[in-house]
Amino acid sequence: MAERSIGAAVAALALGLAAVGAPAGAHHSNAPFYDASRQVETEGAVTRFVFRNPHAFLYLESAGQTGEKIEWQVELGAPASLTRTGWTPETLKPGMVIKVSGRPSRAEGSHGICCARITRPDGSPIVAGGRVQEDSPSPR
Repeated sequence: MAERSIGAAVAALALGLAAVGAPAGAHHSNAPFYDASRQVETEGAVTRFVFRNPHAFLYLESAGQTGEKIEWQVELGAPASLTRTGWTPETLKPGMVIKVSGRPSRAEGSHGICCARITRPDGSPIVAGGRVQEDSPSPR
């Protein structure tokens, strides 16, 4: 009988530890997807701002080197984090012109950016008093 109680206690402890560790394991590095050794910058008009979990996404259209239209996809943090810095789903409206700089996507032929600094074209913040740069975790 005591063996059964110990076994149940060990199983409950293992289940509890797995539940606590799962959220930490769910967060992932962006290093496989974005090149931290390079920086890109673009300026263009917002086409969409998707403010939902697990990450918000911003889409903007800018002109390429030969004048062709390029749609950039900018991966942002979680909406809860953005909200704490003053952002809302209405912060970036379609047609608003912004400047974005950050790490480019590693996928060949794609136009993705993460760890972005987002400002108005003159460099002023999008949200008065709010942070305009996604913090990137320091390498450990």
